Amino acid sequence: MAEEQKTWTGKAIVARDTLANNGWKMEEVTTREIQEDELLVELVASGICHTDIMCGSGSGNPDLFYYPRVLGHEGTYYIQELDGIAMLTIITGSGYVKAVGSKVQVAKPGDAVLLSFDWCGRCESCKGGLPSLCYESMPLNFGNKAAFVSADTKDTSEIAGKFFGQSSFAHYSVAKQNSVVNVTSLVRSKEELQTFAPLGCGFQTGAGTVVNVAKATPKDSVVVLGLGGVGLSAIMAAKISGCRTIIGVDRVDSRMETAKSLGATHVIDTSKLPDGKTVIKAVQELCEDAGPAITIDTTGVPVLVKAAIEMTRKGGKIIQVGSTPPDFQVEIPVFPFMNSGKAFMGAIEGNSISSEFIPKMIGWYREGKFPFDKLVKLMPAEDFEKGVHEMHTGETVKPIITWS
Repeated sequence: MAEEQKTWTGKAIVARDTLANNGWKMEEVTTREIQEDELLVELVASGICHTDIMCGSGSGNPDLFYYPRVLGHEGTYYIQELDGIAMLTIITGSGYVKAVGSKVQVAKPGDAVLLSFDWCGRCESCKGGLPSLCYESMPLNFGNKAAFVSADTKDTSEIAGKFFGQSSFAHYSVAKQNSVVNVTSLVRSKEELQTFAPLGCGFQTGAGTVVNVAKATPKDSVVVLGLGGVGLSAIMAAKISGCRTIIGVDRVDSRMETAKSLGATHVIDTSKLPDGKTVIKAVQELCEDAGPAITIDTTGVPVLVKAAIEMTRKGGKIIQVGSTPPDFQVEIPVFPFMNSGKAFMGAIEGNSISSEFIPKMIGWYREGKFPFDKLVKLMPAEDFEKGVHEMHTGETVKPIITWS
C-alpha cells in the first residue's frame, strides 16, 4: 500500500512585506501536516476583504502585522471522496479534501463547505451563542501560526497561515474545523460555490449586524455608512427586515446606484452635499429631523464614526463595524449621552453563528431577497492585484479570486 500523502504543494499569495512595498507575490508553497481538528483542502475561491488588505499592509503591532504569511479568509472549498470513480461522480473539476484530522466531524469526503472565522468553543461567549466574540478570537484568527513552507528547497523558513482559521489565499490550505460550514445540500455547482465565497465574512457581517445585532423591525429607520460589500449586505438585510427608511451613504456613484437597486429608499453622496450642510443634517432630515433608529458604520473613518453617534436619534443604536485607525478614540460626554438613551456598540461578523446564518443567507438568495451575486466579480487568483485595485476604486464591490 502506498504511503499516505501528508503535505501538498501549490500556489499561494505570500505576503513577505506590505502591499504598498510590492510585498505580495504568487509563490509555490507546501502545507504542513494537519492536526487532529484540521482539514487539508484544495481551494475553489476566496473573496478579497479589506481586513486582508489591512493585515497585509501595516507594521507595528506584532499581533497583527508580521511576515511572511498567507492571508485570505472568505474561502470556499469542496471536500471530496478520495476513492476512485465515486470521487468523479460527486463533482468534477473542483476542489478535493486531501487529508482530514482524526477528530474532524463537521464534514466528510464529498461535502461542500464554506469557511468562516475560528472560535474556541469553550469560553463564555462561545458557550453563550456568540462565537464571533470569542475570548480567544485574536490569537486564533490573527495569531502567527506556521502553516506553510516555501516549495523552494533552499528556503526552509516557515510561512504563517491559519488566518481566520483558514488562510484561503492558497490553492491548498490547512483549515480549522470550527471555521467550516457544511453546505453540501445547499450548493448546485462549483461555479455557485465560488460565488458563495464571501458569505463567510463580508456578507455575513453586514446582514448579521442588521438582523442579529440591531434586530431591525419595520418600525425602524436605518442608515448605513459605507456601501462596500458589508454595507450593501446591510442594505439588503434592512429591506428583508422591512425597515421603513433605508439610507445609504457613500461617495461612489455606482455603489449608490447599486444600493438603490437593492432596497435603499435614499442615498447620500458625501462629496456633493450643499454648502453648509453636513452628513448629519442630511441624514436627520430624512428621518423626521430626529435621526435614524439604527446607524451602522462600515467605514471606520473617524469623522463618520463621530457623525454616526451624533446623527442617531434618542434611544437609537450606533453599531460600529468598520475597523478604525488603531489610535483613534471617541470622546463621549457621559451625562448628555446618558440622557439621550443611545447605545454605542461594536459587532464582529454580525454576531452570527455561521453554521446557522450562512444557510439562512443562502435561503434568502434562493428566494430572490438577497441577490449578493450582483456584488461579486470572479477572476483568476493570478489577477489578485487587479482585484485589490478594483475594490479600492469601487469598480468591483467584492472581487473573488478563483483557483483552477
